[in-house]
Amino acid sequence: MTLWVAQNFVPLMFLGLLLVLLSGIPVAFGLAATGLAFGFLGMELSHLHPEVLSISASLFQALPLRVFGIMQNDTLLAIPFFTLMGIILERSGMAEELLETVGQVFGPVRGGLAIAVILVGALLAATTGVVAAAVISMGLISLPIMLRYGYNRSIATGTITASGTLAQAIPPSLVLIVLADQLGRSVGDMYAGALVPGLMLVGLYLLFIVAIAIVKPAWVPALPAEARIYKEADGSAGYRSLALLLLICVGAGWLWHANHELLINPLIERTLPAPEDEILILSMTVASLLAWGLALANRFLGLNLLSRLAQQVTFVLIPPLVLIFLVLGTIFLGVATPTEGGAMGAVGALIMALAKGRLSFTLMNQALDNTVRLSCFVLFILIGSTVFSFTFNAADGHIWVEHLFDKLPGGALGFLIVVNILVFVLGMFIDFFEIAFIVVPILAPVAAKILPEMVPGLSPDMVMIWFGVILAMNLQTSFLTPPFGFALFYLRSVAPGRDYRDRVTGATIPAVTTAQIYKGSIAYIVIQVIMVAVVIAYPQLVAGNIEVTQKVNVEEAEAQMAPKDDLFDAAPIDPMEGASEPASDVPSSAEPPASEASMP
Repeated sequence: MTLWVAQNFVPLMFLGLLLVLLSGIPVAFGLAATGLAFGFLGMELSHLHPEVLSISASLFQALPLRVFGIMQNDTLLAIPFFTLMGIILERSGMAEELLETVGQVFGPVRGGLAIAVILVGALLAATTGVVAAAVISMGLISLPIMLRYGYNRSIATGTITASGTLAQAIPPSLVLIVLADQLGRSVGDMYAGALVPGLMLVGLYLLFIVAIAIVKPAWVPALPAEARIYKEADGSAGYRSLALLLLICVGAGWLWHANHELLINPLIERTLPAPEDEILILSMTVASLLAWGLALANRFLGLNLLSRLAQQVTFVLIPPLVLIFLVLGTIFLGVATPTEGGAMGAVGALIMALAKGRLSFTLMNQALDNTVRLSCFVLFILIGSTVFSFTFNAADGHIWVEHLFDKLPGGALGFLIVVNILVFVLGMFIDFFEIAFIVVPILAPVAAKILPEMVPGLSPDMVMIWFGVILAMNLQTSFLTPPFGFALFYLRSVAPGRDYRDRVTGATIPAVTTAQIYKGSIAYIVIQVIMVAVVIAYPQLVAGNIEVTQKVNVEEAEAQMAPKDDLFDAAPIDPMEGASEPASDVPSSAEPPASEASMP
């Protein structure tokens, strides 16, 4: 019996973890308890069957150092900073202002409200990064308006829940921070790699709404004229002024883009070409600040050149856009680490809330309390998963997992398909943090060994970043997949559960059922799965954005640093003197002696 247990130690360990989690014990404590219990069991079995299992008692002596290492991890400091930033912005009313303003801009067209929800969801994702805040805010504000004007129930609820989950795919996502930490890669590179796929996902959402507006226009009606609140004295909507302001800012951004190197390179004494992401970010910053300046001049000088709609759009959209540039821009440009970028984002959120007169002691108390709760939640799960992985790795669990996948048909592609199906199914039942801390550390060593053969043109680090972005896209579906999709529950908590009388039209609005919320998520789950397949098929969508960081060709560098052949045909020289000679001054024509292989 003991021999059988030793031979099947790893699968029994997984079974024990499953039983512990099903018992209702918190995940963090369940992981730690399973790791410790099987660790002690493994040590006893190692004495009985050392040829089958070898777990040393010295393994757990290093556990306290590992725990202290987790608590000292600077990368994980970005989690409380970004969480605090998101909560401050959400409680300061930014979501309400954005939804109202963007809804007024796109409301006159069919599907305009849904388009506004998607765009605001993307903007909230890039500023708050908190799914619960985005879904609840949009559910409270947009859902009653959509129901009031006859939107299809499933389209309305699906759009709100899916747009709220964009916070998991668009930087500064907490999922990307955790994945970068678990995969041992740079958070900044993970952010850069996820940016284009995240924006493409937003584009697919918008195309879906446009297709619905064409095929089923009655499902996504436009706002009636009486619902448009920003009108001029002559009755016009003010779109001409908004379009003119947009053209001026686009022109200013294009001019900066064309002359960026002429203006910036002399200031910083740079001779190399500027990276494209730096040029793009600064061009958008210049355009945004120009719009802000024109709107301020129009208001305080009484010029009356901008319409009410144009002014409202500028004053509501520019602050979060500048905050995005402050956070992501400094990270992408290498000016700040993700932790420093998160700290600047938190300070920027406090300044925005203070400028609006909404920064109070109560708000700060709630924001800090929620931030501490989430941060402790993440760290406890990480510590528990570390205890579990100690025993798992000591039992050669990674080899067992590798053998599970090496017989799969399709090689690396088969591995990716099975992993994504596994993560997708797990997302129906457990939280994304738990998946990231339990499953990813087990799969990462196998992925690092198998996947490079699938994309030979990418470096191993780039391959793992690509793998992390694929997992992040997949984990996003965990918020939408029934029966336990968190975004579905968030919307259910604020959606009307019984019939009510609308305060504007006076009509009776039927309740939103749970089945309608579940049904609405299906189309967006399909879109997300398509996006996962696109990222798998086109790795350059991820790698192309961080390729500029790979400025050193390792093979060329090794060739240049290697000793030249003729050095060994010459008279003996001082090694330090020879090392200081320029490589280009040494001819290479003879074969090196056998002793060269032993030289440093």
